[in-house]
Amino acid sequence: MKLRNYLAKYGVRIAVIVILCALVIGLVSSARGGRAGLLRNADGSLKAPLEKATTAALDWLEGVYGYLYEYDSLVEETAALKAENAELREQVRSYAEMETENERLRTLLGFAEKHTDFTLETAKIVSWDASNYTSAFTISKGSDSGVDVGDCVITEYGALVGQVIELGSDWATVRTVIDVDMNVGALVGAYSYAGMVTGEFSLMRQGQTRLTYLASGAQILAGDEVLTSGSSASFPAGLLIGTVSAVVSEAGGQVTYGIVEPDCDLDQLSQIFIITDFAISE
Repeated sequence: MKLRNYLAKYGVRIAVIVILCALVIGLVSSARGGRAGLLRNADGSLKAPLEKATTAALDWLEGVYGYLYEYDSLVEETAALKAENAELREQVRSYAEMETENERLRTLLGFAEKHTDFTLETAKIVSWDASNYTSAFTISKGSDSGVDVGDCVITEYGALVGQVIELGSDWATVRTVIDVDMNVGALVGAYSYAGMVTGEFSLMRQGQTRLTYLASGAQILAGDEVLTSGSSASFPAGLLIGTVSAVVSEAGGQVTYGIVEPDCDLDQLSQIFIITDFAISE
């Protein structure tokens, strides 16, 4: 790189000096005629190697400038290829995102066909709440799209994500199913024992929530599915909340509460679906 910079700065001067030397030698040779004297002999002895040196220097300079030109061309070509490569990678990412979204919509279509009484609105997650004491995020839809406070939020396959708690014209805040202030009526196990899914700070930090207020004598097991009971006007019945991962019991065997692993993967969420309206079961 130093040689390249040096030649770019002084290459023309070097070429001029070499050419002048060659011209001087040529003029001296042509000015002398007749019999070769001592100086003529010396001139002849020096002329041939100098001419060769001059030719070699000019060839060298031509080669160097050719190299510099090719080098600059390669730099430009490399930059163009990098830009093209970046553009192609961006296109691949865009296609992958489109395919993922299409897959979600296809899954949602199947879910919607089973729940024709649901009115659904899709939205993107814009940002997550930065607080360590809540689990909430902001979405890209609001009242202008028919969203309202209290609306239920789900994934494309009908798993409960949370509930709208704050609203703007083109945005809304969603409290997730593991948030400390979340409360959802639930049914669990083969016998559909009634209970309540409520948030707890220590469990929220582990991505879990609590199943409590179970009916007396309720028997639940790890692996039991937890569904919404439909006891609230905000949540339709039958949405999958999660699975019981552990059961905490008293010494006498009375169930105290269950720990629930949500079915939706909150860490992977980028798009959600809001149930803006549904038929309430009698």
